[in-house]
Amino acid sequence: MSKITDKVHELAKPVVEKAGCTLWDVEYVREAGCWYLRVFVDKEGGVSINDCETISRTLDPILDEADPIPDSYVFEVGSAGAERELKRPGDFAQFMGSEVEVRLYQPLNGSKVFVGSLSRYENGNVSITSGKENMSFQKAQIALVKLHVSI
Repeated sequence: MSKITDKVHELAKPVVEKAGCTLWDVEYVREAGCWYLRVFVDKEGGVSINDCETISRTLDPILDEADPIPDSYVFEVGSAGAERELKRPGDFAQFMGSEVEVRLYQPLNGSKVFVGSLSRYENGNVSITSGKENMSFQKAQIALVKLHVSI
């Protein structure tokens, strides 16, 4: 995490928890020529638009006063989503056994995308089980791992 996201995480966590949610992630990215500060939250039973609005209205003046970002940016608060990206060891521990999608930088056996049940996580290396097949991926191969929702 960058210093900006660390600072925003520190400022946002008590606000998010007071609203009855948990802070999932903070993202500060440049897209289409604009900077975006995104705070992703989670809540048992799902995050509502009212939750996002409450957190946004409470956190916005705190961010203005602390001024952790020197440039102008678009501020958004949203749900972590059903297909959220797993980044930290705690994310993987929380969703062990859940269906995930592993995306690779380079194709392996003709594919860059693999779906299966998360069976192991160790130091960035990920293993999944799909049917009777076990697959393991090294940290350097993995572009991202996210929850997968089958329809």
